[in-house]
Amino acid sequence: MQCMELHKTAWHPVSCFGYTHPFFTVDTEVVIYTWITLFFLTCLLFFARYALTKKSTIIRFLALNYIQSFKQLSEQTFEGFYANHFYFITALFTFIFISNCIAIIPWLEEPTKDLNTTLALSIVCFVYIQYHSIRAHGIVAYIKEYFTPIFVMFPLHIVGKLATIISMSFRLFGNIYGGATIGAIFFNLIKSSLGIETLSVFSGIKFLSLFTIGTTLNLIIVLFFGLFEGFIQAFVFSMLALTYLATSVRVEHEEPS
Repeated sequence: MQCMELHKTAWHPVSCFGYTHPFFTVDTEVVIYTWITLFFLTCLLFFARYALTKKSTIIRFLALNYIQSFKQLSEQTFEGFYANHFYFITALFTFIFISNCIAIIPWLEEPTKDLNTTLALSIVCFVYIQYHSIRAHGIVAYIKEYFTPIFVMFPLHIVGKLATIISMSFRLFGNIYGGATIGAIFFNLIKSSLGIETLSVFSGIKFLSLFTIGTTLNLIIVLFFGLFEGFIQAFVFSMLALTYLATSVRVEHEEPS
């Protein structure tokens, strides 16, 4: 048996060691869609960088306003500008937004409709928040928080910390997966023989009008589930991460009395 065993979209990288459990299985399609998302993100960064060198252009205006909005949001949350938090939240939102909206391109699907992707994003946020919480409070004070107000609260604090990973990952996964499912049901209905039947009933002009109305309606639905919903879910996930981060490092930003 080969070490890299590929079955359709399931990749078992450790199958040669006898581990074929789904936990050790990698969905190759999700990996491909994720790398495509990263490719689009890289192209967008180079394009934005080029646009910033051109004065009085709409792209430069949009790029500056996009960055400025996250800068102001970070300053309002932390009562000051902290570059590392600003970079993290901006990159997190941008990646999730592109991942949520990539399905508007034919033959592509959202990486975030896979639970492994959303779980990985939540773990990254969790590790980042805990790291900066330790930097803000110190390792001794950080550990001491798990035993306050009494030591028997330690298990509850552990569960509470881990619950943030589960809640954030399942919230993003559920909304994106639900939207993808509704979109798939809708497009399956579109694939029915409605157009062929109306062609035999209506004249050419009436059919053209009906087709135009239907196409416009389809476009609105696609944009809603692909762009608006993708923006909302990326914003909610990023704001939750920003809130947890601000709560964890609040001591670091307190002004001396």
